[in-house]
Amino acid sequence: MFLTTNKTPRALIISMIALVFTALIIAYFYYNDLNNSVDPRIRNARKLYEKYNEFAQLSQYDSIFWLMDTVENIYSTTDHYRDSYEVGVLYNNRAAAYLSIFLQPDKFYVEDSIALLKKAESPVKKSIHLYTNWLNKYGDADEAQIRRLIKEDFTRGLEDYDDRRIDKFLDRRIEEMNEARVENKRRLSVSYTNLGTIKRHLEKMDSAAIFYKKAMDL
Repeated sequence: MFLTTNKTPRALIISMIALVFTALIIAYFYYNDLNNSVDPRIRNARKLYEKYNEFAQLSQYDSIFWLMDTVENIYSTTDHYRDSYEVGVLYNNRAAAYLSIFLQPDKFYVEDSIALLKKAESPVKKSIHLYTNWLNKYGDADEAQIRRLIKEDFTRGLEDYDDRRIDKFLDRRIEEMNEARVENKRRLSVSYTNLGTIKRHLEKMDSAAIFYKKAMDL
C-alpha cells in the first residue's frame, strides 16, 4: 500500500498567506504615507475630530462642544484654514448638537427651548456663510486652478520643511479640496435643513419653507 500526499492545498495556503502578508505591508506603507501627507499644522485636529461620532452616539454634548472648540482653535492658528469648509463642518455640528438637545424635551424646561434654538441658529448661519463663500471661490475650479489659488497662502508657515515635503502637503490639500467641491454642496444642504428646522420650531414657517427649498435644490 502506497501513501500519497497532495502538496497542492499546502502550496495554495502558503501562497494565500504570502499574498495577505504582502497586502498588509502595502496597506501599511500606503496609509502611513497618506497620514504623513496631511498638513502637520492641523493633523491633531483631524485626529481629535475622529471622536465626534463616538460622542454623538453617546449624547455626550459637553464633550462635543469641547471637541468643536478645541479643533476650531487648532484651525484658527493657520490663515489657510481659518475660514475653511472644515470650520463650517464644526459650526454645523455645534448647531446639530443644540438641536439634538432641544429635541429631548423631557430633559429641559419649556423656557429653555427658545434659548437652545437661538444657540443653534448662530453657528448654523456661520456654517452656511463659510460653505457659500468657499463654493463661490472654489466650486468651479479644477485642480490646477485650486493649486494656483491656494499655493502661496497654504505654504506660508511651512518653511521648516523641505520642498519635497511641502509639495506632498500641498498635493494632498488640493486633492481634499477637489473632492470637497461636490461634498460641500451636500454639507450646505444639511446646514439649510438644520436652519429650516430651527425656524420651524420657532414657528417662522415662511422662513422654514425657504431654507428647506434651498436644501432641496442642492
